Amino acid sequence: MGHMSSATAVPADRTALRSRADELLTALAGPEAALREDQWTAIEALVADRRRALVVQRTGWGKSAVYFIAARLLRESGAGPTVIVSPLLALMRNQVESAARAGVRAATINSANMTEWDEVRASVRAGEVDVLLVSPERLNNPDFRDTVLPALAADAGLVVVDEAHCVSDWGHDFRPDYRRIRTLLTDLPEGVPVLATTATANDRVVTDVADQLGVGDRPDADGDSSTLVLRGGLDRDSLRLSVVSIDDSERRAAWLLEHLEDLPGSGIIYCLTVAAASDMAELLTSAGHRVSAYTGRTDAGEREELERALLDNEVKALVATSALGMGFDKPDLGFVVHLGAPPSPISYYQQIGRAGRAADRAEVVLLPGPEDRAIWNHFASLSFPPEDVVRRVLDALELDRPQSTPALEPSVDLGRSRLEMVLKVLDVDGAVQRVRGGWVSTGQPWEYDAQRYEGLARARRAEQEAMLEYQRTNACRMDFLRAQLDDPTLDPASGGCGRCDNCTGETRSIEVDDGALARARDSLERPGVVLPPRRQWPSGLARLDVPLKGKIADGPAEGRALARLTDLGMGQKLRALLAEPDQEAPDWVARACVPVLREWGWAERPTGVVALTSGTHPLLVSSLARALSQMGRMDYLGELGRDAALPPVSAQNSAYRVAQLWGTFSGPQTAPDGPVLLVTDQLGTGWTATEAGRHLRAGGASAALPLAVASTG
Repeated sequence: MGHMSSATAVPADRTALRSRADELLTALAGPEAALREDQWTAIEALVADRRRALVVQRTGWGKSAVYFIAARLLRESGAGPTVIVSPLLALMRNQVESAARAGVRAATINSANMTEWDEVRASVRAGEVDVLLVSPERLNNPDFRDTVLPALAADAGLVVVDEAHCVSDWGHDFRPDYRRIRTLLTDLPEGVPVLATTATANDRVVTDVADQLGVGDRPDADGDSSTLVLRGGLDRDSLRLSVVSIDDSERRAAWLLEHLEDLPGSGIIYCLTVAAASDMAELLTSAGHRVSAYTGRTDAGEREELERALLDNEVKALVATSALGMGFDKPDLGFVVHLGAPPSPISYYQQIGRAGRAADRAEVVLLPGPEDRAIWNHFASLSFPPEDVVRRVLDALELDRPQSTPALEPSVDLGRSRLEMVLKVLDVDGAVQRVRGGWVSTGQPWEYDAQRYEGLARARRAEQEAMLEYQRTNACRMDFLRAQLDDPTLDPASGGCGRCDNCTGETRSIEVDDGALARARDSLERPGVVLPPRRQWPSGLARLDVPLKGKIADGPAEGRALARLTDLGMGQKLRALLAEPDQEAPDWVARACVPVLREWGWAERPTGVVALTSGTHPLLVSSLARALSQMGRMDYLGELGRDAALPPVSAQNSAYRVAQLWGTFSGPQTAPDGPVLLVTDQLGTGWTATEAGRHLRAGGASAALPLAVASTG
């Protein structure tokens, strides 16, 4: 991978260097674009002084212009290609297009273009690539780590870490793969400049990023700082922040249904869950609004089409989860609405910062809900586990026999994604290594940083409380967010932004039109969620003394639930019901089951009903099962449950959960014959329904049809 020589070498004269940078900016952003002094300060530090820089500037400041111009100037001086570590494929697509306008030849290496890797490597070696964009996941791919990364580190002219807050588990979007970047930086030759950029980071995250990446404010040989830290203000004159507090989820949805067209231009409606985004998109579409859902379940090709539709104002809004995140850039985005509050001011500011970059006015509306805290707690439960659990992961690994993540699951009670996260952190810490075929232990000693993880838990709780305070405050909302992000330009004596609802006294009405409310209720209370059956036993059950493997041939059929607990309409009614002490099923629950049963479409109508009473609401379940048996003229066969002396099922991963459930069911009082409706309170992973269904089928049922009051999945 040879360095490129050029007749147009970077001038030693800084005035000429600045002039060339201005030329490149106009090629990148158009003839009206002008390089700001703070952008030039960063470029000069990287190109002329070969320093390391940490740039914390709001979205829209122009960070990509800095690194593309620096990359081109360094390339023209004969330096090697710039390596940009960037987290999203969508961001890479936009950046490659931008780079081409400035004459920068860019290529990407990521999971979506593996067939082109060899061609890209050859182009890099031949000096035909100026910028190589790499997804962070590639950095820990064994082939990439061992064969590509050393050459990149040896010949790189500049390394850019985009969205650098991802390296910090104090931040809102921690990604373990980012920790591998410090290995790349450690291997760089002396004098290779490094640029780390982020838009949203408070003091704690900035300090942690600097420490993790080695781009902190360190003194050089003369005692001066070897790193440039550029940290700008977070205020944006176009943003109009407001909060609309409506406790009832259907009224919140109706408010948005009624007011969406009043919002300027096109924008984003953020929801906390995939289910809420899908439901809201369906409701708005049914009322004639031009919207589409955009979630983590939307495939890559469709995401690209939806992003383009929003960029071209072909839709009024995308109803999205945080999957529509870093890298999406629409300068004239007219509004951002949150149906449910994110768990931290940092993540909230990052999302609302997408609005109004090139608009005089953009509306930012928060519609918080009482269910937000439960959703926050669910996501918080996926954080780094206690030391004893991590030690079990280490104990399960061997020095010379690679094990895949699924193969490790029976050895430790962690879900797949959480186990993968633990392994990645241990890999960066040097205790394990990813190799072909899975993971191996390195045999190196490892210390659990209890103080850090306890501090993280406290920080998460403090961030949640701050989001609740943001909703309650009578002070300036923009100043509140800027203070939470430690904005260095915030003046406490300024008197506020003068634009938010608190500063202007212009609060939005919480009144909702009766017609909009009726439409919202009809849509959101429509019961019925499909519960797909488990089809394959988790691997490694034999190690837990459970003789099951392969396909599940004797499990239950496809089931139904009235709603998910995270659903906006029926889900919130069910959440309130299940939060109360156990009681007989209210009539409205039985009535809600009728259309679900009517539209089920089963192969053969059930002839009996069994109450699966192993949950926390045995009275509710048994009374509902009896009511349904009478309404549907089915035999009530009695209760099915686990031995009361057994501890409740608490396992998180599939193998351990099956081991806790296997062979523990007894009942019902009457032997089943024919298809049986299996009624219970909540179903999530599907393993309880699987084992209960197998028990019924072994007792004579031709089919088991699970019906849950609520789905927790």
